[in-house]
Amino acid sequence: VQLQASGGGTVQPGGSLTLSCAASRRIFSSYQMGWFRQAPEKERELVAAVTWKGTTTYSDSVKGRFTISRDNAKNTVSLQMNSLKPDDTAVYYCAADPTWTRILKHTPAHWGQGTQVTVSS
Repeated sequence: VQLQASGGGTVQPGGSLTLSCAASRRIFSSYQMGWFRQAPEKERELVAAVTWKGTTTYSDSVKGRFTISRDNAKNTVSLQMNSLKPDDTAVYYCAADPTWTRILKHTPAHWGQGTQVTVSS
């Protein structure tokens, strides 16, 4: 499984960005997907994840502001980020694994390249 993330950039506090991740294989529809982020000198954080059935989970820090969604027909997963804060600044990674537990344990088998999100005035 190859993952290609896009959509990062620089935005002012309160702004919005949408990250997208395209998967290369048709089995995407049976994979669990997640968005992680890592800021300098901070541990990697699971931001949001979605099962192949569409069940979602979010970190407390982004609940109510971020929305993860997937389109199994297009092999894509997106992260809509609203009301962005400077603390959201990080490199964001999409990841995939057949097993939900591995997503939740931050050990998915497949990672995309990171995309930088910077929230600054």
